[in-house]
Amino acid sequence: KKDWIELQTELPAYPEAGNLLEFNIGPTSNHRYYVDATSIKVGKDGIIRYSLVVKSAQGAENATFEGIRCETKEKKRYALGRNDKTWGQPRISKWQKLENIAQDQAQRELAKYYFCPRGFLVATPAEAIHALKAGIHHGVYTSF
Repeated sequence: KKDWIELQTELPAYPEAGNLLEFNIGPTSNHRYYVDATSIKVGKDGIIRYSLVVKSAQGAENATFEGIRCETKEKKRYALGRNDKTWGQPRISKWQKLENIAQDQAQRELAKYYFCPRGFLVATPAEAIHALKAGIHHGVYTSF
């Protein structure tokens, strides 16, 4: 088996409201979570990359550009949104296990129900978008 190599990625355009698809992370959060549909890319390196937007009940908004590696159940943050709607470098940009902690809840939900159904990476951005619009990937509950 070949060693895995992460491919370089380009930052997408900053998320626009008209491109946001909301997804539910469950009843434990007051925030609203969105993925920018135009930012979703499925890489040949097995990573799905996307822009995540989180809006608080008080109106604060945070944007990040992230990746999920389904095979290893890991996440990585590539960029942080700034107030001037540009991307900035995060302090930490390395692969980290998706752990059962509140800070990883949105990424765990994206992996489990939308981007990595049954542990396998979706094939195309259109497949991920369809899952987000449907509220769940059709492969989550289907058997082989």
